[in-house]
Amino acid sequence: LKMKSHASVEKIFGVTTQDHIAGSEDGFIIEPLINIKKLGEMLPAQRKDHAIADRFARDALVSGDGSNLSMIIVPATLGNSIQKLRFQQDILSVVEEVGLKGYLTATTGFIPLDIAELQSMLRDNMIFIPATVIIGLSLIWWLFRRWLAVILGGISIGAVVSFTVALFTLADRPFTLISSIVPPLLSALTVATLVHLYNALRYASRRGLTGRNRVEHALGEIRRPAMFTALTTAAGLASLGTSPIPAIQSFGLISATGVGLIYFVVIVALPPLLERWDNKIWGHSSTGSGSIDRFVSFLLNLGIRYPIRVILLSTLILGASIPALWQVKVETSLQEFFRPDHPNRVNTDYFEAKMSGTGSLDVIFETEEFDGLKKPEYLGFMRTFQSWAEKLPEIDKTISPADFIEEMNWGFNAEDPEFRKIPDNERLVSQYLFIYDGNDLFDFVDQDFRTSHINLSINVHSAGEIKAVMNTIRAYLQDHIPAGLEWEIAGYSRLFADMENLLVRGQIYSLATALILIFILMLILWRSLAGAILCMIPNVSPILLIFIIMGIFGIWLDMATAMIASVAVGIAVDDTIHIYHGYIKRVKAGRRPVIALARTFRQAGRAVMTTTVILSAQFVILVFSLFQPTAYFGLLTSIGLWAALLFDLLLLPSILIIFSNCSAKRSERSKKRITVHSA
Repeated sequence: LKMKSHASVEKIFGVTTQDHIAGSEDGFIIEPLINIKKLGEMLPAQRKDHAIADRFARDALVSGDGSNLSMIIVPATLGNSIQKLRFQQDILSVVEEVGLKGYLTATTGFIPLDIAELQSMLRDNMIFIPATVIIGLSLIWWLFRRWLAVILGGISIGAVVSFTVALFTLADRPFTLISSIVPPLLSALTVATLVHLYNALRYASRRGLTGRNRVEHALGEIRRPAMFTALTTAAGLASLGTSPIPAIQSFGLISATGVGLIYFVVIVALPPLLERWDNKIWGHSSTGSGSIDRFVSFLLNLGIRYPIRVILLSTLILGASIPALWQVKVETSLQEFFRPDHPNRVNTDYFEAKMSGTGSLDVIFETEEFDGLKKPEYLGFMRTFQSWAEKLPEIDKTISPADFIEEMNWGFNAEDPEFRKIPDNERLVSQYLFIYDGNDLFDFVDQDFRTSHINLSINVHSAGEIKAVMNTIRAYLQDHIPAGLEWEIAGYSRLFADMENLLVRGQIYSLATALILIFILMLILWRSLAGAILCMIPNVSPILLIFIIMGIFGIWLDMATAMIASVAVGIAVDDTIHIYHGYIKRVKAGRRPVIALARTFRQAGRAVMTTTVILSAQFVILVFSLFQPTAYFGLLTSIGLWAALLFDLLLLPSILIIFSNCSAKRSERSKKRITVHSA
């Protein structure tokens, strides 16, 4: 009674509110299953047997062995997770107030699931946002040993993250679990951009430059590649705007805006502060930086000395692993988003073991004829369909208007089991409905008896399994539906299952869009088709590797992992731009390709290696999230970044050496032809 008065409660189903149809001297009566005004008329054991015998309550409101009771609370529309959390807190407060807290065993359903996601998001934000900032700033200190660099880095991260998160409010977009990845992502990208700037300042300082000259020289080295890395990263993220899933759209578009803000803060707003406050000489490499330089040089030497072997080996490894791509499973299960010992999964498993499935599908039937659904042939078909559906292992229980008609017929005929069936007389059905004075029937059929639905309780939770059940139902209905009756499948589980197709389409569109946008930006940057193609090769390969790993280890393509390819390709191409920009700049200045690569790697190699260490360190901590998609996002993004680094530092030099050798040979042949022709 207390919960019924709550403004957000639409209806409550329980053993004390559920309609029970019983026989009487005059026909049948409608009364609560357990009438609290007549508790003294039955012993506890009799009440238990009475509840178990009710077809509507059994396995829904009371377990088959009578050991558990449940209450189904149907809320009015709740707009967001915060409202749902307050709603659940209100329910638990009432439970405690009436002295039932000790009897509450489990809470389950879509609202507790949504709240569990909210709580995971809050926990992740409380842990991972400060953790990524601390890791990033610690690495800046380890590399540069400058408190000014650390302080300005912290200010930059705070400005970027706080403004970008505020965009969700300004754009009236919900901050979801997917959105919660934005702060650690932008924190990592801000630190990466800062490292490129600080590294350029260090080299300018070693040349004896100070003050404004130092800053301008550093910006001259990195401004153009930094602009294009921002554009390519933003393009990869913005490509998620093509996704049909709103949460992914918001994540992509708003985080892309945040990347643009990173460029403004680090490349535009920060340099004047450095001109004013950065007066000291930047020190030489630390021990860690020296180790990074040696590793970079090792990879460069391999790529330059054995280019053909490196290219062949890379091709063979990727080619041999291609079959694993076909093992990637497009699947989403909200239950699997949490670990097996998570309270939400434990509660759901307990309820389904005692009662019935917590998933819900509705088969809607419609007819154009007024009172058409009172026809015995239509009601009979519903019961036949229910009997068939309940034999499916995925369906635990069904309820339809036909169940109410059967109960009325049974009650009217002195509860004779032979009359628990649909009457073959439409007028008799109308008479039953005329004297029916309950409410529960009209949760399943409208007052005009033109539209009704059968509720199916299903015990599967993944989109693929739900889709398989729906396909089975569709095949049956297409073959057996009577003339004049239209049907459709609806419900929350249907909506969830449809997300699988949206994920596949969104993944294809967003990745294709990202690759096209990045390729166009490469063309603009290098003004060379060959250069753009060369730079795309080491960045497409890590994406293949990510999907190969997903196929080998059985990691699903779901809401979070669907974003990885577009995010990773947008980030991975940054290192390629910095390396190729330095290389092509030196080649145009007259340096031999080998010398150009060596000098580029001496300056940019450390920076790209360092940014990968920083980015992967900040992403890999997401592995400790209790929310599995976030954990997989962090793990796979880290793997993708390291793979991209390996391809940039090993495969890219090999490709450039082969390409430059071929160009030199073509140029030499052209000179010979010109000489012969002149002779």
